[in-house]
Amino acid sequence: MAPSAISELAPTVLQSKKTDDVKENGATTVEKEQTPLEAISHGAVMPGIPTFPSFTEHRKHILVHMAATFRFFARHGFTEGQSGHISVRDPEHHGYMWMNPLGVHFGLLTAGHMICLEIETGKIVGGGKPASALTANAAGYLIHSAIHKRRPGDIHAICHAHTDAGRAWSVFARPLDMLSQDICNFHDAHAVYASYGGIVFAADEGERIADALGARNKGAILMNHGLLTVGATVDEAGFMFGLLDRGCRHQLQVEAAAANGLKKNVISDEEAAYNFKMASEEHALYREAQPDLEYEFAMAGGGRGPRQRLRRLAVVHVIRGLERVETGMSSPTSRQVF
Repeated sequence: MAPSAISELAPTVLQSKKTDDVKENGATTVEKEQTPLEAISHGAVMPGIPTFPSFTEHRKHILVHMAATFRFFARHGFTEGQSGHISVRDPEHHGYMWMNPLGVHFGLLTAGHMICLEIETGKIVGGGKPASALTANAAGYLIHSAIHKRRPGDIHAICHAHTDAGRAWSVFARPLDMLSQDICNFHDAHAVYASYGGIVFAADEGERIADALGARNKGAILMNHGLLTVGATVDEAGFMFGLLDRGCRHQLQVEAAAANGLKKNVISDEEAAYNFKMASEEHALYREAQPDLEYEFAMAGGGRGPRQRLRRLAVVHVIRGLERVETGMSSPTSRQVF
């Protein structure tokens, strides 16, 4: 977590439902379902998505975690030349999104590298360098802007990359089976875009991908192309991307074994739905991402030591350049430095 977070709160109960009325000392109480974080925590409840004193602090947190997510991608081999991109909607100006620059290796990205674009037009409105020196991925803009415009209420981050397992499984144009407890995070919540329209250099292909993703899916398998995930935070979208890639790898391994006569046991819809309900919630998924991001902060620091020392080192390495990030958000004629 970035040092800018001032509090991390456990989520309120997602769904309160009346089960059996319980009578204690003559009084009737109503049992409430636990939140996913309450259910998994034996002791103090693990905190969920943090809150911030200002949009500036929230923006810093997003950009730092975005950079750490890219480093997680690099560590897991989700790179392919200049392909792949992550976008995050700005927390204050919802018509803007942040994306990675074209041509910078995921493992080298810092918060100060990110570019701010207007979602509707693609205009570059800010970043760590003058606008004339910034270049975003054109295909990435077309895909991400279409999805952000389609689902402004629940999607704030999108991840897309061309992974080995994702591309291999995508050629079958099939959704994943619920083969493990973990992949149930995608139960009835991932789509297949069973078409391939070439490199996305036209807006209509981005729109078709947004159509395939639909109104509630958390991820999509793009035939002959790669994987895409979305989330309420970049932490969620990044964690779910890694999970989707591993799900494709597991499916390929299982299919190979099944082709040799081994029986394939798939989790029932009822059990998969329960797992989805208890694990695939925005606060729980934010929390799932933190061990990997904390590891990236530690590795960026390049040393060992107490947690706070690693955090300070992370500030130096992952947040590098953030003080130079600028945008024209405040007014058409002035530039605001974060």
